[in-house]
Amino acid sequence: MTQALARLQTGVPGLDAVLGGGLVVGASYILQGHPGAGKTIFANQIAFKTAEKGRKALYVTLLAETHERLFQALGTLEFFDSSRLGIDVTYVSVFQTLRDEGLSAVVKLIRQEIARQGATLLVFDGLLNARDRADTQLDVKTFVAEVQSQAAFVGCTVLFLTSSRIAEESPEHTMVDGVIDLHNELSGVRAVRRLQVKKSRGTAALGGHHQFEITSDGVAVFPRVEALLAHTSVPDHAPTGSVSSGTGGFDALVGGGLPEGSVSLVFGPSGSGKTSLGINFLSLATQEQPALHFGFYETSARLRGKAAALGVDFEGLIKNGALEMIWNPMTENLLDKLGHRLLDAVRERGVKRLLIDGLGGFERGAVYQPRMVEFFAALTNELRALNVTTIATWELRDLFGPTVTAPGSEISSLLDNLVMLRHVEIGSRYKRTVSVLKVRDRAFEPIIHEIGFGPGGMEVRAALEPVAGAATGLAQGPA
Repeated sequence: MTQALARLQTGVPGLDAVLGGGLVVGASYILQGHPGAGKTIFANQIAFKTAEKGRKALYVTLLAETHERLFQALGTLEFFDSSRLGIDVTYVSVFQTLRDEGLSAVVKLIRQEIARQGATLLVFDGLLNARDRADTQLDVKTFVAEVQSQAAFVGCTVLFLTSSRIAEESPEHTMVDGVIDLHNELSGVRAVRRLQVKKSRGTAALGGHHQFEITSDGVAVFPRVEALLAHTSVPDHAPTGSVSSGTGGFDALVGGGLPEGSVSLVFGPSGSGKTSLGINFLSLATQEQPALHFGFYETSARLRGKAAALGVDFEGLIKNGALEMIWNPMTENLLDKLGHRLLDAVRERGVKRLLIDGLGGFERGAVYQPRMVEFFAALTNELRALNVTTIATWELRDLFGPTVTAPGSEISSLLDNLVMLRHVEIGSRYKRTVSVLKVRDRAFEPIIHEIGFGPGGMEVRAALEPVAGAATGLAQGPA
């Protein structure tokens, strides 16, 4: 029978999930990275979040200067609470002790302070300085072992901070229970912060790199969606019903409505009606079956105006809690932050209708493009398991052309339903059309239909007259 290890919750959003549940109580960790990577903010945030839970944190530094400059910097962050200083979070400098008396005296002082403070978390900021003071590697191992044993004896978790990336075969790496590596690097012209758990003794951590950011709220970690949701958080189930699209005549084309809990892709060039179809879909939201608009290209204010022009009262739906709108500007986004923001909103409100208006917004947020298939697989699997009926839109590059390009074949295969919207030129007139290309496990109408706009907004009209090349937008006469 497996035994669950007691955990210390870090209070850093997303970090506990990466660590497999939090820091192990009484264990020791190295938190390493180059200057500016975020180590000090990470450690102080964990210390103050520990204090919020009624526990004590001891922060030991090897700084020659006073702690005032540190407190000035921390004062710009929301988690910092000066009223806890010296009470729940205690800062002690051992620089002079190390200089005058050596490592053994530092160990003695730490032991005394842990006992005096009743600390459950020890942060030792300056492991590199301690290494430089040691005469041999045996001295380093002795120092780390003594600090570990003193802390573990009273169930105190230890974070050793170092501004260098210590070699994996170093004494410190071999002795501690975990190693957390922080990166701050350039990807093209943008800076990207990443975290990696390089060692996690006796517990399963999420492997690979995980993005994080530092804001006025402190640190937030965004576990890779495909790693965290390798399996859905709740059991999946086969769809049993249908959900109306809200667009007149469309449900008949897809066999009686969209399958409940399915993911549909609506793709087409700009102006073909993708957002309008989505607005109709959201218009049927209720308090019992709430909806979410998750978009990239248009602000919520502009979309509310567009909905009003189509006869849909988004303002009323928002006021009664049936609809939420989240806009993500197409600037510098993080792929996993977007994924977690979407799933958190879905779970928080029990969303049943979801419009992702601009699937390409996720792609633009990816620093490493080859992982997009795995990301979308995890995201769509989780939405299905949560029984969310989803419509996502995708922008075709060309208004007209001999070829039709949907998202990569592997991504398309992850989707349940494929719908194409196009402009077709027939007899010197442009017509909007809709084509259903795929409905998983259900018969559907494969004929191209014309679409138009009436009093109820977008609607599907009669089948398009038979012409060759309609799917490309370049009709060539009778088929």
